[in-house]
Amino acid sequence: MDCVMKKLWTMLLVIAMIFTMASLPAMAADVTLSLLIDNTTNTAGLEAVAAEIEEKLGIALEIEVRPGGAEGENVVRTRLAAGEMADLCYFNSGSLLPTLNPAQNFVDLTDMPYMATFTDSYKVTVTVGDRIYGVPAGSSFCGAWLYNKAVYAELGLEVPHTWEELMANCEVIKNAGKTAVIASFADDWTSQLILLGDYYNVQQGNPNFAADFDANKAKYATDEYAFQAFAKMQEVFEKGYMNVDYNTNTYDYALQMLVEGDGVHYPMLTNALTNIAVNYGKEAADNIGVFGQPGDNADDHGITVWLPNSLYVFKNGQNVEKALEWIEYFVSPEGIAAYASAVSAEGPYVVAGVEMPDDAYAGVKEMMPYFDAGKTAPALEFITSVKGPNSPQICIECMGGMRSAEECAAEYDADVEKQAKQLGLAGW
Repeated sequence: MDCVMKKLWTMLLVIAMIFTMASLPAMAADVTLSLLIDNTTNTAGLEAVAAEIEEKLGIALEIEVRPGGAEGENVVRTRLAAGEMADLCYFNSGSLLPTLNPAQNFVDLTDMPYMATFTDSYKVTVTVGDRIYGVPAGSSFCGAWLYNKAVYAELGLEVPHTWEELMANCEVIKNAGKTAVIASFADDWTSQLILLGDYYNVQQGNPNFAADFDANKAKYATDEYAFQAFAKMQEVFEKGYMNVDYNTNTYDYALQMLVEGDGVHYPMLTNALTNIAVNYGKEAADNIGVFGQPGDNADDHGITVWLPNSLYVFKNGQNVEKALEWIEYFVSPEGIAAYASAVSAEGPYVVAGVEMPDDAYAGVKEMMPYFDAGKTAPALEFITSVKGPNSPQICIECMGGMRSAEECAAEYDADVEKQAKQLGLAGW
């Protein structure tokens, strides 16, 4: 009898322990990290991973929002200079990274084991000197032309494969009483896409342009292929294809115009598809198609690729070790799965073994033939050391008809030269 009672009490104790453990809350956060991010980036994926990290590691995340574009870049630089940066900083990969003096401000991640899982094409964009400072904050994406597929069908239009065909489509759209090319210069960074998205065509025309540009041997004003981007911006203005309120229109309203079909083309980064899906639903996002900015050769129609923005750990923060734990989980298979469960891919991932999901946006699927055919080129800012810091303002001057394409190209070259000298680059 005693043996039976002892077994009974043991069983009851085990059951009680199970119920007690089941009723316990998830691990309470023992530290809260801060993340500084721009106001145009959808945070659903980051938040999904953050919730999982808080539950499993006890590290909470608080998101701080800054402006996008040049204004936001200045906020980042100011906070770094004051030593008041968030624990984690979301910022560009590529040529803008050296302007933040990463060796002084960010933790060196070169020897972290997870670096072996990133593609070389990504790692070079977060390398300054011979040290690596960032981890990818999402998938790659493209600088392209987003278009409303329903309006294209309504007007009997086909995807253009030359710039001339694109302008012909714009003329049909304009005559139908719609905005052919949406512009949103109130958010100045959005003005740059015709310039930056043309790089595939530049590279095809002059394969040495990036190296020569970096070495102060090639200029936008004098290279016949690079100059075409400024000529294209001027043509869009002169033909009256933009919305009349281009100076005051915002990125958010531009997306609304595109979704509703009031505007039919929007030269933009394809991560806009996520913003559309969040605000208008997946069906609306799948009505938006994507094509690369065409050049003059229909048989060589390609697309310009943006490597992901990155997360950097503030070197002088109070929670460096916890921040390192956070990003290690973020780029782990579990972290990437959590991210992908909340946000559809905006392009191919740069982490080994991560495949394009079946439920990717229709526009992203439209991009994949460019990748499959090898008709891609990274945006110039990912393969050179310099990018004109006043690029948005110069593009606004060109697309707004304030200065000629020739004047704006020369101004851009001068802006790049000034930055190169500030960075102390060889040959400048």
